[in-house]
Amino acid sequence: MKPFRSFHFPPLHQVSKARPAGSDGVGSTEEWQSALADGYRQGQREGYEAGLDQGRAEGYPRGEAEGRERGMEEGRASALARFDELARPVDAILESLGQLKADLRAAQRNEVVELVGKIARQVIRAELALQPVQLLALVEEALAVMPPSRDEVEVFMNPEELRRVQELDPKRARAWTLLPDPALEPGECRVRSGDNEVDAGCQGRLKAVMEQVHDQLMTEEPTP
Repeated sequence: MKPFRSFHFPPLHQVSKARPAGSDGVGSTEEWQSALADGYRQGQREGYEAGLDQGRAEGYPRGEAEGRERGMEEGRASALARFDELARPVDAILESLGQLKADLRAAQRNEVVELVGKIARQVIRAELALQPVQLLALVEEALAVMPPSRDEVEVFMNPEELRRVQELDPKRARAWTLLPDPALEPGECRVRSGDNEVDAGCQGRLKAVMEQVHDQLMTEEPTP
């Protein structure tokens, strides 16, 4: 910072000595006042110039620092806004990929459920082909959950399976009234007693089990 240079008015005795010899009092007073005014103006001018130099010396660095900081903030805000604008399509793509991944995972699980169901049906058919009398066990389970009734128990079965059951286990087959139903596929049977009727076949049970498997797979957390 440039220091102020103080202006000192000359002492009165120096002013008096500087007056020309023989000058009158009026002229001396006017000259003295003029010199005093000139000195005041000179001091004011020098003080202004010194203050201006000091203000420039202090103001330029401060203004430069503030301008640099403001410029950095504006540049940072502009860069962030530009980044957000450029990131929007990327966010949309990532969201679409996430949904696609979820859909693919759900489709794979559905395929697993369908595959398990097909295998289970094949195993059941093979087992019933070897031991069709197992249908009678399904009939007994169905009667256990039905309301008690004194009415006759009627069991509807596939004609071919009905014939084989009567051949393999005639005693148990005579416990109920077995009736052929061509509309029923192998492994299916219906039990009726009075006004109550129950599906005692394998498909209904398998469907219930596969629904539980499906729900279990769909509620599992995805493996990262």
